[in-house]
Amino acid sequence: MSLSLLHLPSLDLVRGFVAVGRRMSITQAAQDLCLTQSAVSRQVAALEAQLGVRLLLRGHRSIAFTPEGERLFRSADGALQQLQDVLGSLSTRGAPRPVTLSASIGVTGLWLLPRLSRLQQRHPAVDLRVSANNRLADLRSDGIDLAIRYAPAEAVPEGARWLFGETVAPVISPALVGRPIATAQELQGLKLLEFDDPRHPWLQWQGWAAALGWRPLQPQGVLRFNQYDQVIQAALAGQGVALGRLELIRPLLADGRLVLAAQSHCTVRAGHAFWLLQAQPQPSDDVRRVAAWIEAEAEAEAAGALP
Repeated sequence: MSLSLLHLPSLDLVRGFVAVGRRMSITQAAQDLCLTQSAVSRQVAALEAQLGVRLLLRGHRSIAFTPEGERLFRSADGALQQLQDVLGSLSTRGAPRPVTLSASIGVTGLWLLPRLSRLQQRHPAVDLRVSANNRLADLRSDGIDLAIRYAPAEAVPEGARWLFGETVAPVISPALVGRPIATAQELQGLKLLEFDDPRHPWLQWQGWAAALGWRPLQPQGVLRFNQYDQVIQAALAGQGVALGRLELIRPLLADGRLVLAAQSHCTVRAGHAFWLLQAQPQPSDDVRRVAAWIEAEAEAEAAGALP
């Protein structure tokens, strides 16, 4: 039985509930809505009181849907997303809208930023907003048009477009170049620079060595960083040897700021690759232009046409 328009709950209450459901966090929902946590909590409580059912189970620093809450969220989330899409298209019709491109901090700094001048030359009227963040964003609910993601093929959504794979090999400042590394023993006297992210063992020295069938490494020392671009900055400064993600740092290798520190057989091909995701199946012309430019950059680099 459907409710009449007169008896429908306030859209503000439904919006607050959906915001919490999308994040499964009252704190993050409050940030999305520019409200206080208590205000969002009151919205959800008021909706529960009006409906006469519990929608959320609140635990210690956790929330979960009740069966009724999950049913309402599935319906309300889709309805509000459609409303967001339609109202967004109406409010921006005839007015230029920035294209929002999301990528990790490392990809943004090492791959995207060195190429942006070519986008500006090719499409000077395109207004691009780059969102550099390591948090995995929801494209539609976060207002993101395009995203460059790092993932295995089985983990990317339908419609994702492959940009390039990943080859990992030691790189070093030319000021520190010695004999090319060919064995684990030749790394013992060197300072190693490491990306401190155990989720991707091939980007860490011991995991990389294991992938080559080498014994555990015993380096002079290890400097660890929680951002990959920091690893590369340390290598550029001559602070040690880094595991280079060659497709990301190709311009640094091309102009000689970094050089390969190992023999050609000392490379590891990662199971992950870089993919382009698009939020809308029928995007704006500017979104299509930026997407086509990103794909062209990746194709040209793979063909050796770019540094």
